[in-house]
Amino acid sequence: MNKVGLIWFRNDLRIHDNAALSQANQECDLLIPLYCFDPRHYAKTHLFGFEKTGFFRAQFLIESIQDLNQSLQSLDSALILRNGNPENIIPALVKEFGVSQIYCHKEITHEEINVENALLKALNNDSKKNCHVQFFEGHTLYQASELPFSIQQIPQVFTQYRNAVEKHSKINAPIPFAGSNLKDLPQGLASEKIPSFQDLNIEEKQVDVRNQMNFAGGETAGLKRLKEYIWDKDLLKTYKQTRNGLLGMDYSSKFSPWLANGCLSPKMIYQEVQKYERERIKNDSTYWLIFELLWRDFFRFTAQKQGNQLFRSNGLQPQKKIKWKTDHDLFLSWSNGETGIPFIDANMKELNATGFMSNRGRQNVASYLTKHLGLDWRMGAEYFESLLIDYDVCSNYGNWAYIAGVGNDPIDRIFNPHKQADQYDSKGKYVEYWLGESIVEKQTSLFD
Repeated sequence: MNKVGLIWFRNDLRIHDNAALSQANQECDLLIPLYCFDPRHYAKTHLFGFEKTGFFRAQFLIESIQDLNQSLQSLDSALILRNGNPENIIPALVKEFGVSQIYCHKEITHEEINVENALLKALNNDSKKNCHVQFFEGHTLYQASELPFSIQQIPQVFTQYRNAVEKHSKINAPIPFAGSNLKDLPQGLASEKIPSFQDLNIEEKQVDVRNQMNFAGGETAGLKRLKEYIWDKDLLKTYKQTRNGLLGMDYSSKFSPWLANGCLSPKMIYQEVQKYERERIKNDSTYWLIFELLWRDFFRFTAQKQGNQLFRSNGLQPQKKIKWKTDHDLFLSWSNGETGIPFIDANMKELNATGFMSNRGRQNVASYLTKHLGLDWRMGAEYFESLLIDYDVCSNYGNWAYIAGVGNDPIDRIFNPHKQADQYDSKGKYVEYWLGESIVEKQTSLFD
């Protein structure tokens, strides 16, 4: 009797370094690759009612799903799409096609865990299904099981975490895809169509002519960017010096959108950096790219340790009793880029027009919202959640809490946007690009 397996794709939209896919293909005779458009992902954010997945995020995601389907078709399979809750859809497929094993990557935050638990409950409630779920790790450089401490013992401070894992843990090589094709689909299995933006209740936006970013969703584009940035343009060697740039595609790696959607594996990036260090140069810049990936791991493991505490107003500093404001008009001035502070406004204009903002910009606008306006940091975090094409729940909320002074580090940091503009946009090119020449004169006068 044929063993039928189902791989449930979530935030792991790739073929390379995909433990769930590799094992499923080895163990099963027939295989269902599934992606569910969960309507809860297109509802409103929890506290302040923004679109949970706005246009830019949805566009990148849909492109990534289309690319994954093309990759699966090249392996003589296809991505089966369904619209609805996974905990309803998957048990129905299990029953109809006799699925005995489900393979998927584990998530670690509340909403995603709820879906996993609902699925397990639905499967357990039907003893006839006799279907098992196997979870895999696939989002981080280091496996949680190989850390030198348990998740509950993750250090509060990043430097302590980094020193320990670099000394005592290892990064495994990416998992190769074994085989030239995938196992066949069960007969009679058909896919639904990708929903339109209208179906998802998402307002479409026109392409802004000022958008300098070349972000196409999917594993193919992610691997192309990896090759282009590290090898073709040889930009890795100067990453540390250029990473605080503001204009263009090449001041930083821009790997984050593909990482956030699982189109690009962090272990694949690490492998390419190691190869670059052997074949070209090893310096502070090559290390610093890995350093940023370590921060990404740290935010994820911290979120796993802290649970819902991360999403509360006092974040990871429960002893702090900050009275955050939720003034709607103040927030609109910030979100619309109308604060009157050119460097802040330019960054918000870029975010609203492209779904992306530099790391330097994110630190400044977050500091301004929380420290100058005194607004609840979660308003900014939810707004970013709606717009950013590289939205990652752990990194987004971890970074916002950090800047707000309620994250891992209790130190309150306040960014002076005028000084920051003077340092990182001294000639006013970035502000001019997004706000116009007259604004540059205004910004320059602030330094006099």
